[in-house]
Amino acid sequence: MRPLPEVPSAAAPVDAEQAGASLVEHYPRLVRLGYLVLPPSLSRSRRVLAAHALAQRSLQAAHRAGQAPGTGLPLPRRPGRTAATAGPDYASVRRRVLRGALAAGLPRRRWWPGRGQLPPVLPLVWGLRLFPHSGGADELALEQRLCALRGPARAAFVLRGLESLADCEVRRELAAAGVADPHAALREADGVDAPYALLASPEFDPCSLQARPPDLPRRRRYARAALAAAAAAAVCGTLLGLPGGGWGRGEPAAPAYARNPAAEEALDPGALRVVSATFWRRSPRTDFTAWPTRGDRTEDVRLLRRALTVWARPGGGVRTSATPGTPAGPPMGAPQLLYAGEVGASAVVLFYDGLRVVRYAEPRNADPSEGAALDFARVDGADAASSGALVVERAAGRVRYLTAPWVRKASLRDLLAPDRAPRPLHRTPDGVTDALADTGSAGGCRSWDAVELSDGTTASQDRLVTDLGELAPARLTSGPPSQPHDVAGRSELESWARTACLLPSVRSHGVRSVNSWTYATQPLPEAGGSARWLCTRAETWRGTGSRVLAQFQAPSARPPGSRPPGAVAARAEDSPACGKRTPRVLAGVLWKSRGGRWYVLAAGSEQFTSLTTSGGVKGSARGRLLAVPAGAGDRARLNGRLRDGSQVGALR
Repeated sequence: MRPLPEVPSAAAPVDAEQAGASLVEHYPRLVRLGYLVLPPSLSRSRRVLAAHALAQRSLQAAHRAGQAPGTGLPLPRRPGRTAATAGPDYASVRRRVLRGALAAGLPRRRWWPGRGQLPPVLPLVWGLRLFPHSGGADELALEQRLCALRGPARAAFVLRGLESLADCEVRRELAAAGVADPHAALREADGVDAPYALLASPEFDPCSLQARPPDLPRRRRYARAALAAAAAAAVCGTLLGLPGGGWGRGEPAAPAYARNPAAEEALDPGALRVVSATFWRRSPRTDFTAWPTRGDRTEDVRLLRRALTVWARPGGGVRTSATPGTPAGPPMGAPQLLYAGEVGASAVVLFYDGLRVVRYAEPRNADPSEGAALDFARVDGADAASSGALVVERAAGRVRYLTAPWVRKASLRDLLAPDRAPRPLHRTPDGVTDALADTGSAGGCRSWDAVELSDGTTASQDRLVTDLGELAPARLTSGPPSQPHDVAGRSELESWARTACLLPSVRSHGVRSVNSWTYATQPLPEAGGSARWLCTRAETWRGTGSRVLAQFQAPSARPPGSRPPGAVAARAEDSPACGKRTPRVLAGVLWKSRGGRWYVLAAGSEQFTSLTTSGGVKGSARGRLLAVPAGAGDRARLNGRLRDGSQVGALR
C-alpha cells in the first residue's frame, strides 16, 4: 500500500496577486464550500454571511502576509481541472476556508469563543436576512443528512463531491486543517448515499440569495424600549396638557404605547375559535366556517402558541409561501382552528381567518426553530364544492389531504387512465388521507392522481379535485362556461385524459377550479377522422390572473390511456374568453395530413358565423369551421364574424 504524503511544516511561497485572481475566479465555489462545512447550528442567514466572510478573510490574510501560504505540493491534475484550480494558490485559499469553517464548529474553550465562532465582521448586512433558494425534496434530505454528520465528516463529503478530490487528497486537506483523525471522517462520510451532483443545487449556493426582512416587530420593540425612559416624561406631560383628559378629539389612532386587544387575542391559544364535531350538520353555511376542530394535538398549548407566534412574526429560518394575491400578514384577530396533529414526520396546525387558510408545520423530532414552514392560501368565497379538502402535508414528493366533515367517501382516480375504476382512498377518523403522489411536481406525465369526493347525501356527481401545488386543491369540471358540472361519463373522462398533462402550466397560480369543455368537433381533410377543439380555463381565488388554453385533440388510434396530450393552439392570461361573461373562443393550428399535405385548421364556438384567414394563407368559410390548404411553416392571421356582425380575432 502506497504511504500517504506528509504535510510539510513550511510552505513554498505563492504570489499574492495570483492567489487573489484564483479567489475571484473560484469565489462561488469557495463560498459554497464554506457554507456546506459550517456547523448546522447556525441559521441559514448566519451561515451565508459567515461563508462569505471566510472566503474574503482568506484573501485578506494572504495580502497582509505579502504572500499566499501554499503547500508547495501542487495537486495532481485531472481531466477537466483548470490550472488555477490545481495550483497551490487555490489550494492554500481553500485550506484557509476549510480550516475556518471547521473551527466554527469546535466547542468553546472556557468562556471565550474562538475567532471562527464570532459573528463575521465582513460582509455586514443591516435590515435583511439572506439565505439560498429552496431546493426540492432530495436537497432537503441531503441537508438533513449533512446536519447529522460531525464537522470533519461533512468536510470530507464536500471535498469529495464539490472538489472531486481522491480519498488520499481529502485526508491530506483534513490533516492540514487540524482534523485529528481524517480516516474516521472519511468512514463517517461513506454513510451518506446521496449523489454528489446535489451539492451543485441552488439550495447550497450562497451566491444566489433570497432577501427577506428580519423580525421587524421585535426590532421596533427593542428600539422603543431603549427610548421609553427618555420619552416617558414628555408623553406624560403632553397627555396631562390635553383637554378632556384624553388623547385629544379628532385623533382616530391611539398612541404607540396603547394596547391592542385584537392583536393580543390573536396570539392567545385560548382565544382560538373551536368548532364542535356536529356543528356542520346545522350550520347555515357549508364552507370552512363549518369545519370542526380536529387532530390529536388540539390541546397542545405550546404547539398552538408557537404556530400563532410564527404566523405573526416568522423568523428568518421559517420557509414561507403564499399563493399569488394572498396577504401573508399576521392574523386580524383570533382565527378558527381547523386541525392540530401529527402527520407523517411533522406536527401540523391549520387555521382559517375568513380570508385565508394558514398551515404551520414543524419537524416532530427536531428543534422547532429549524425547518418550520408557513403556508398561506386565499379561500374567500369558498362554497361546498371548493371547501371539500385541504392539503395537510406535502413532503418527499407525497401529499396528504384533510377532507371536509361532510365527505363520506374518497377515491383516487388516475386521470390518464379513464377506463380504470377509481381506487378507495383510506382516511383516518380525523379525515386525513393516505399519502399519494404530489402530481406534477416532478418532470414527466405518466400518471395524474385526482381525488373523487362524495358527500353521500345528494344525487350529484362525485367532485373531482387535484393538487396544483397549493393548500386548496383545484376542482375539475366539464361543460360550457354557462353550466359547468362535475366530470362524468366516458367522453369527458377521455378528454380530461388528454388535458391533464397541460395542468402544470397553471400550477402554483392560486387556481380555484379548472373547466375544460369541447366547443367544436371538426372533420379533418383527406378522411383524417374527427378532431375535437377544447377550451380549458383556470379560475383563481383572487378573481384575476385566470389562464385560458385552447387545445386541438387530433384523432388517435391508441387506447384512451395512452393517447398524446392535446396540442395547445392558443393561450391567454387575464382574458374573459371561454368564461361565463364571454363564452366565445376561436383558435387555429397548422396541421399535416397522413398524405403529407399541410392545412390551416380553425374552429370557433357557436357564436361565430364565418371565419377568414389572411397573411401567409388566405381563405374563408361559412360557419365556425375552416380548413384551408397551406405550406409548411406558413403563418396566417385568423378572424371570425359573430352573429351580431362584429369581428373578433383568435385567442391570444
